[in-house]
Amino acid sequence: MSIIAAFMVPHPPMIVPEIGRGSEKQVEKTIKAYEKVAEEIAKLKPQTIIISSPHSVMYSDYFHISPGAGAQGSFADFGAPGVKFDVEYDQELVNVLADKAEAKGFPAGTLGEKRKELDHGTMVPLWFILKKYKDFKLVRTGLSGYDLLKHYEYGMMIKHTVEELDRKVVYVASGDLSHKLQEYGPYGFAEEGPVYDERIMDVCSGARFGELFDFDENFCEKAAECGHKSFVIMAGALDGRAVESTQYSHEDVTGVGYGICSFIPKGDDDGRHFLTQRLKRVQADLEKKRKKSDAYVKLARESAEYFVKNGEIMPLPDWVPDELLKARAGAFVSVHKFGALRGCIGTIAATQKNLALEIIHNAVSAVSKDPRFEPVTQDELKYLDINVDVLGQAEPIKSKAELDVKKYGVIVQSGYKRGLLLPDLDGVDTVEQQVDIARRKGGIAPGEDVELFRFEVVRHY
Repeated sequence: MSIIAAFMVPHPPMIVPEIGRGSEKQVEKTIKAYEKVAEEIAKLKPQTIIISSPHSVMYSDYFHISPGAGAQGSFADFGAPGVKFDVEYDQELVNVLADKAEAKGFPAGTLGEKRKELDHGTMVPLWFILKKYKDFKLVRTGLSGYDLLKHYEYGMMIKHTVEELDRKVVYVASGDLSHKLQEYGPYGFAEEGPVYDERIMDVCSGARFGELFDFDENFCEKAAECGHKSFVIMAGALDGRAVESTQYSHEDVTGVGYGICSFIPKGDDDGRHFLTQRLKRVQADLEKKRKKSDAYVKLARESAEYFVKNGEIMPLPDWVPDELLKARAGAFVSVHKFGALRGCIGTIAATQKNLALEIIHNAVSAVSKDPRFEPVTQDELKYLDINVDVLGQAEPIKSKAELDVKKYGVIVQSGYKRGLLLPDLDGVDTVEQQVDIARRKGGIAPGEDVELFRFEVVRHY
């Protein structure tokens, strides 16, 4: 037995009458679709329901699975303390999943916060399900800060655990769509919002799960979506299975997108191993790019790989051209994995006797010393995309009017505190954003007087 069905559902608390107090009527289509989902689950009679929720315990580098015998919760935070829940967890499935993750060195398990209270991303689906069906145990899991492919891999691990236990399971992927669909909505409007909703509903209604990886991280952030990673875990739990998909509803009348779809497995399908397909494509694309890389990027990659494999800094290679040996400049080395930043370290001005050594040392720092990330491992090297920015001379400017986020990087300085941001970065669209981020990187408070400097870079891919 494996995952017998999966459902993509939203979790607006106002959909519960005791909370909405009449306002829930504006999402009547969503309510009716939700009731249909509950009826379908009741017909399937699963032993266990797995719910992934964006509002459960979440860590940047770990998938948290709720431990213990069970949990309670209520909608007290939403003004309805009388709506309560008391659920029993499937401890066997949780323990086997956690053990499997530990054995494989995968970052998932029951460690960390032992919060007993259920979150609303879990309780809203339960509110509908429990009206129709009660004879099940629950597994609740959170998301993580990892990339989309890691979430899909986690879903695959869930699938294998369910199969190993021969458990009859329904997967519920809880998550709202964009929160920026209408000017009158609580989060306002962003042009990415409607685009996200249209794309995600098209992809999910067709069960084209491989396309879930095509949603850029910055695009998703601007759309202020809530459930994308939850949907990706669900897709991983259906890896290698033919799927019959049905869209039940999609509404955006509150300014937030609510989408409901069902996914019914119909047998094995070797053409639907989407993680394997994506990794092969990534490696092929990177190999083509590496063959076209100039000396700057080639040197940075060799340095990074040498350090990760050997734990020491690479000697200066014989092949390095004179332009790197005779020049001195600050340089930044940026490392990306699956489109997401994996490390970025650099120097504002030259610290080594030539640019080649500057790149070698900064590449080592980018893969091992960026405090935002764990050090890069050997298994990751084949998926890394590296670029090098060589900085021009910084010049003082009188105001932000002399900046251009596409052309100039910025240095913000207040006494001994200094923050830098490179130009032309994904997700940085305005000068205000650029300066604000540089302030934060330098530990400079918003009200502090600052000096501004701008610089140009030559970017090498």
